[in-house]
Amino acid sequence: MTPTTPDESGTGPGAGADRGISRKTLLRAAVAAGAAVPLLATGAVALARDARSEGRSLTPTPFCDDGDDPTPDQIEGPYFKPNSPLRTNLVTPGTAGTRLTVSGYVFGRNCVPLPGVLLDFWQADNAGAYDMAGYTFRGHQFTDTTGAFTLQTIVPGLYPGRTRHIHVKAQAPGEPVLTTQLYFPGEPRNNTDAIFDPALLMNVRDAGGGKQATFDFVLNVDGDPGTGEPTDPPTDPPGGTWAPGRSYTAGDRVTYGGAAYRCLQAHTSMAGWEPPNVPALWRRE
Repeated sequence: MTPTTPDESGTGPGAGADRGISRKTLLRAAVAAGAAVPLLATGAVALARDARSEGRSLTPTPFCDDGDDPTPDQIEGPYFKPNSPLRTNLVTPGTAGTRLTVSGYVFGRNCVPLPGVLLDFWQADNAGAYDMAGYTFRGHQFTDTTGAFTLQTIVPGLYPGRTRHIHVKAQAPGEPVLTTQLYFPGEPRNNTDAIFDPALLMNVRDAGGGKQATFDFVLNVDGDPGTGEPTDPPTDPPGGTWAPGRSYTAGDRVTYGGAAYRCLQAHTSMAGWEPPNVPALWRRE
């Protein structure tokens, strides 16, 4: 994946005029008018799990059937690095900054949760700097069988020209990569950042000495609502040495579908993570 230049415009398309008023349209209108967006005060935006502690009843998430587009894409920016470590916790002992937990789900257009989705996160440190020599505040993970993910990190620092944000690439097995960014509500620079999109605001609340945030991705794919049980009769697997349920380490070589691949990240294979479907794990040779 080739980094793009910082001055590219990457905001995703808005909901069409013929699709009615959606939550994204309302958010954009509110921000354009300079109004504060009450993320945790209206069921039109807040996630259902965010409301449990508030004693309110909200429409169940996700909002993938209200006429909205899937999660908008944004520019990659100049600081992406491939081959990030497989980990859900980007914080190490002595890390400076306000602790932040980001959690949520990944759904398809049809509101079906998507397991095995690759999520690759990267961000600035507390001082607003990106680590280009190593992999500090960089890591990838996969959604679990319920489509859920959790990331342990810090609130990123500010740097010239941008508001606070977290970068992410999301890829369902065998599907295109969504590159986007997540934002924080109430940030003064949200109003002056040319890339900022209110549709990508996380729900954020204080939690002890840190913060908790939630965001649900909706990918432009149809989820499989099947039971997850093997087909009967089972489907014959493609020829090759790759197989699910095996532990692979970086440098291992396999064949799949008549092509050779080299392992980039240590992992235990599973159905849906075939080499051509997960370029973060396998590189074709």
